[in-house]
Amino acid sequence: MKLLNKSLLFIVLSTLINVAVSAKADGLDNNELLDIQHKWAEVNYQLSDKAQLKGFEQLIAQVEISLKQQPDNAENWVWLGIIQSSYAGAKGGLGALSFAKKAKKSLEKALSINDTVLDGSAYTSLGTLYYKVPGWPIGFGDDDKAKELLERALVLNPDGIDPNYFMSEYWFEERKYEKAKMFLERAQQAPTRENRPLADKSRHYEITQLMAKIDRKLKKKHH
Repeated sequence: MKLLNKSLLFIVLSTLINVAVSAKADGLDNNELLDIQHKWAEVNYQLSDKAQLKGFEQLIAQVEISLKQQPDNAENWVWLGIIQSSYAGAKGGLGALSFAKKAKKSLEKALSINDTVLDGSAYTSLGTLYYKVPGWPIGFGDDDKAKELLERALVLNPDGIDPNYFMSEYWFEERKYEKAKMFLERAQQAPTRENRPLADKSRHYEITQLMAKIDRKLKKKHH
């Protein structure tokens, strides 16, 4: 995962969803939903450069087809927002912001349909966007709004690996390292997602990296 300084236009998002898949979703059925999740993980973590961009473009097209058939399916809108966010991060530069804005609209649409969709994953994804994207006048970033959205996600999914990881990252960005470590330890202890092995493996790698950064900051602070 590439991490860029917040002073640059955009930071790569790698928001994964802790999905409680029903036997049959309204738009993406169970098998297609899992297929999207697995393809997203492969594209996000195993591809790079043009191949990665092409992979995200194909996934966006796939979800948009499903949305034409079921325009009011909140799960579809969440996944469209996640893929658009990931595409923005991979693309980088000024072009990234337009896709970040599209992702924001997709996630807001999902919440307008069902504000508890996918155990609060829309809140996690949207909150992450708010603290990754630069603020006015360049973008729509807002740290206070980010915190509010991430807290809503944790109410819906207090033990989830993703809401805890991104809340930890938020507090790290805010230089509140003790709080960051507390949430990251919760992410470490999150239940395993049996149908998301690549996603969990990649997230735990990111947790290890962030924990090392937090520990270095705390050690420096206490000396």
